[in-house]
Amino acid sequence: VRLATSCFVLGWGIDTFFADENEEGYYLAIGPFRIKDSSSVMKDAPRPAEPLILYEYDGSPFCKRVREMINLLDLTVEYRPCPGARQSKFSEELFELTGKKTVPYLIDPNTGVSMFESDDQIQYLLDTYGPTDKSLYDSKALWPITFKAFSIYTSTIAAIVRGMPGSRRQVNARPDNEDMRPLELWGYEASPFVKPVREKLVSLALPHTMVSCARGSANRDRLIERTGRFQVPFLVDPNTGLELFESPEICDYLEKVYTIE
Repeated sequence: VRLATSCFVLGWGIDTFFADENEEGYYLAIGPFRIKDSSSVMKDAPRPAEPLILYEYDGSPFCKRVREMINLLDLTVEYRPCPGARQSKFSEELFELTGKKTVPYLIDPNTGVSMFESDDQIQYLLDTYGPTDKSLYDSKALWPITFKAFSIYTSTIAAIVRGMPGSRRQVNARPDNEDMRPLELWGYEASPFVKPVREKLVSLALPHTMVSCARGSANRDRLIERTGRFQVPFLVDPNTGLELFESPEICDYLEKVYTIE
């Protein structure tokens, strides 16, 4: 429905079909091919020193288009879930900050900028953390995100198909979940394997830092350096010290640790 938006970073391209199998870093092995890809336009793009913060929830089409731009720009962002925009301590925190319970709400601690409105957030992210030389990419490639009517309509359809995920705080979620240290999730918005984990984190109102790993992302090499392989989702829980691959195992773990009887 969303045309694989956020599967690739901005400026994605294939470097070679025959990467050296002894070469460090990520490549995709398919038969005789070892495909290595990257982004030529994002290599010199400004990178934030601290993760940005986004108040959001998974089922919101407005939040989704911002998350897609975050993946497109290969950014690491801390998500503070506000199920249904009303049902978490983060919703109350947002109200104390702004007088509103409206999502998405973006905070950039690197510049001191904060804002509502998905259109404004998308443009801000592109201007601040996109390629410095705008002539290096075709802005029309952004249309699945920037064409608002299309992105909202298709994101709404996708959310309905999945049962409006994250629209309610799970009834048996621990009351102190919002006070936990942010979990670390490696993945990307369009991955069908990452999606159930994201939905579970949001429904449990667990803060989490998402390390974008779309195709062409430099973070794929980082994950290989850390774990010896590229596979998402990969979850790191600083509250328990546990690290996990595999979507079903991660969801079972979250259900066991962050709910009450």
